[in-house]
Amino acid sequence: MVKLVGDERLDYLLAEDLRIIQSPSVFSFSLDAVLLSRFAYMPIQKGNIIDLCTGNGIVPLILSTRTKGTITGVEIQERLYDMAVRSITYNQLHNRIQLIHGDLKDMPSQLGFGKYDVVTCNPPYFSTPQKDKQNLNEHLAIARHEILCTLDDVIRVSSQLVKQGGKIALVHRPGRLVDIVEAMRKYGVEPKRIQFVYPRENKEANTLLIEGIKGGRSDLKLLPPIFVYNRENEYTEDIKKILYGDKGDRQP
Repeated sequence: MVKLVGDERLDYLLAEDLRIIQSPSVFSFSLDAVLLSRFAYMPIQKGNIIDLCTGNGIVPLILSTRTKGTITGVEIQERLYDMAVRSITYNQLHNRIQLIHGDLKDMPSQLGFGKYDVVTCNPPYFSTPQKDKQNLNEHLAIARHEILCTLDDVIRVSSQLVKQGGKIALVHRPGRLVDIVEAMRKYGVEPKRIQFVYPRENKEANTLLIEGIKGGRSDLKLLPPIFVYNRENEYTEDIKKILYGDKGDRQP
């Protein structure tokens, strides 16, 4: 059994055959996190992976199905950290996934510089709004807005944590592409792969997946686009495969 608090629920990650604790009033992961988990390079047999802004643990959970390496998740919000801990324990992955309740900006001094093969992050997308326009829900505001960390913080810390030749993968908004590339190069990370995600054909991209290599040479690859919905307003086959694996059209 798993302990649920308030409006929490236990959702099924169909493709991975795992369960995760969610709360509509605190945090529920989006497709962005799943796309990041599938996009990021993973060492299959061994390696050290760290996920920043880990939320309720969605990225570490999915990554655990792609690698036998050790995974660390860092989350600053205590409530989300607690949800992640209970999800990891429920799935009996506590021996492979370590969770840290702390500020990502403290991680290089706390965990060490250049210790990780891969860094992943689904950071806050939006700059800090005016106080009267900020989401009244503190948990959601911190997850969505650059209140406790900025994009520059995320990329600087990621560069400090990753090994030379290691990889950093982010999911963000296309409008921040130039900012991301500038920050990566500022901290010695060369962008290597970019993939745009579109809600449907003939619409502008609304999600960006980008991966860089610490100390890498310049050689950027643009991957084929991902479309989320087809003309019938149903998930495309690519998205069905990502969400449901070989379970076909079944819903969670």
